[in-house]
Amino acid sequence: MRNLILFDTDEWRQLLPLTYTRPAAELRCGILRLSQKWALHLDAHTSYVTQEYLTDKYPIKIEEDNYLVNGMVLATEALVRLVRQLDQGEALLLNEELIAARLARSQFDKLLNNDDIGDLRGYELDPGDVTMITRPWHLFQYNVEAIASDFQLLTRNRQSAPIPPQVIATRPDQIFIEAEATVYPCHLNASDGPIYIGKGATIMDGAMIRGPFALCTGATVKMGAKIYGGTTIGPYSKVGGEVGSSVILGYSNKGHDGYLGDSVIGEWCNLGADTNVSNLKNTYAEVRLWSYGSGRFDTTGMQFCGLIMGDHAKSGINTMFNTGTVVGVGANIFGAGYPRNFIPSFAWGGAHGYQTFGFEKMIETAEAVVQRRGKSLTPEEIIILRHIFEESAAYRTWEKGSKAD
Repeated sequence: MRNLILFDTDEWRQLLPLTYTRPAAELRCGILRLSQKWALHLDAHTSYVTQEYLTDKYPIKIEEDNYLVNGMVLATEALVRLVRQLDQGEALLLNEELIAARLARSQFDKLLNNDDIGDLRGYELDPGDVTMITRPWHLFQYNVEAIASDFQLLTRNRQSAPIPPQVIATRPDQIFIEAEATVYPCHLNASDGPIYIGKGATIMDGAMIRGPFALCTGATVKMGAKIYGGTTIGPYSKVGGEVGSSVILGYSNKGHDGYLGDSVIGEWCNLGADTNVSNLKNTYAEVRLWSYGSGRFDTTGMQFCGLIMGDHAKSGINTMFNTGTVVGVGANIFGAGYPRNFIPSFAWGGAHGYQTFGFEKMIETAEAVVQRRGKSLTPEEIIILRHIFEESAAYRTWEKGSKAD
């Protein structure tokens, strides 16, 4: 197998709060995480060059021959073909920025030390050959194409499990059901794009689903849910109500009625019953979204943008999120009214005001949540969350002596 090293750039910060807890390549777009796409295309095992506080969980592995790829880049067949053709000492560039390279161990060691790595032959790529996830909304913006691409990658020369006879299936040739999935009487419409149902996943009675749609390993669509195209439900998540053009990374729940659209939800999140997300301003104006990179609300170029929520965040019943809201890691939001459009990590409260969700209390809650799935927080994950708690204090302006960036 090839040795693939996926690296973060300075753009990693633009993807916060989603990347607070992971390298950019561990984000999900389509059916697969970005790292999984590259691993399958290149027949490679992967490791990472990322933020120092993430390295215990996401270490780097260097061998004598290494493929180095920008972890924010989507693996397309055209780009993968060019990466496969690289010889040692060759690189692919976009506007003189590194996209991919093939390096010997000695060259890579020098690169890590910011030393001159010697002769490196660079080839400039056509911008049309590269799709990059550099902003949180790109995950749902590119999700339609990514689902279709991953569907081809995962199902090529494979046979789907049978579609149960009680299921209304439109374009059954574009529906793939993995082993051990359970599909009760429902409507699957793949007219506008493929539908992928992962291993051990469940679709309950009366659900109405339009493709492109991905239901990943062990995930559940609940009774009567209405799911529109461009939606990915990550592993072991549970989703009900109405969802459209959204990506749930994994292990998160939106188990009840309420609307979620044009949004990205991290791992281990919970949206309480009747949580609703606005994805369109009443004025139909362009949505502005909080940017950790610029420290202000930046324009998105989009008319539709809902909620970006970091890992381990929660909302209480009847929570209403306004158009273009960013919620940090470990936040707990509840109460009447619309909370602010930027909610820092470890915030506790809502429109009525905030206090800090204490670190030990948050860890206690997170541990209870993951134990329900037969898991436990690792020491490495607790260290990561501690770093986020301390680093994000600057945004919690209600804390005495704190000042926002």
